[in-house]
Amino acid sequence: MTNSANHSAAYIPSSQSITVLSPATVANMVCGFDILGFALNEPNDELTVSISDQPGVEIINQDDFDLPTDAEKNVSGAALLAMLEECPDIKGFRLLSNKQIKPGSGIGSSAASAAGPVVAANHLMGNRFSKEDLVRFAMFGEKVASGVKHADNIAPAIYGGVTLIRSIFPLDIVAIDAPPLHVTIVHPQIEVRTADARQILKQNVLLRDAIKQWGNIAGLVAGLIQHDYQLIGRSLEDVIIEPVRSILIPGFNDIKSSCKEAGALGGGISGSGPSIFMLSETAETALAVESAMQSVYNKIGLDYHTHVTTINTTGVKIK
Repeated sequence: MTNSANHSAAYIPSSQSITVLSPATVANMVCGFDILGFALNEPNDELTVSISDQPGVEIINQDDFDLPTDAEKNVSGAALLAMLEECPDIKGFRLLSNKQIKPGSGIGSSAASAAGPVVAANHLMGNRFSKEDLVRFAMFGEKVASGVKHADNIAPAIYGGVTLIRSIFPLDIVAIDAPPLHVTIVHPQIEVRTADARQILKQNVLLRDAIKQWGNIAGLVAGLIQHDYQLIGRSLEDVIIEPVRSILIPGFNDIKSSCKEAGALGGGISGSGPSIFMLSETAETALAVESAMQSVYNKIGLDYHTHVTTINTTGVKIK
């Protein structure tokens, strides 16, 4: 843990501010529940932070999501308050939040809200904190959103690329050198709250299922490191979480089968849903996968949004 005594450097005057683009993320990567995630190049939240002479965190929302402005009840506010605890020379922060990632979409809306402000504030203060420190602060925001301090969305948002959370306590984050991957996401216009999606999970797992899951996680990590697309595809299987959570998402099985037929390597629920992601080796396949997703939801008659993008290798970016 960082010692706050080492972080009392002079800061940039409060009249200056920094605007960042904080990325959407995909957590779990099918079999890697709470331990694997990756950042997306689109969409992004736009967040502007300045240092304030007023104590605490002032939040001004510039979107239509009607999120709390009480810092302790706000994901961004909780993350910045945690940072302030280790910044005795800073009184407070002011945040302008313009979210483009819809809360409850399953592509890391809360993580973007938590990661972006602490990265911006860190730049204002001369980058006194490490990336691991920033993840630690941002996890306080995730606790506000879901009741649990998890980092599988936070870590890729801050580190970029694909990350493995080997441990939460103590925090141990491993960046994975993944190959180029194209990502297709469909967001059916329903909401699945992370806290609700956690409540329905089984608390006990059969040993045979655990063994199969461990093999898939190891295979997926090995495939990413070795840039082996076929091994990645074979390993994108979840026998523990997906069978339970998929019942919350209309058309899930049809989406998954039609996308595989269109050439996707594989995919599944993004975070706790309702978004579904698919990985492809080429841009052409990713677009074909988008068409397959659209066809399924057009038949069902359910409104949706799609994104075709790539993995963001840098994380939160200064605008």
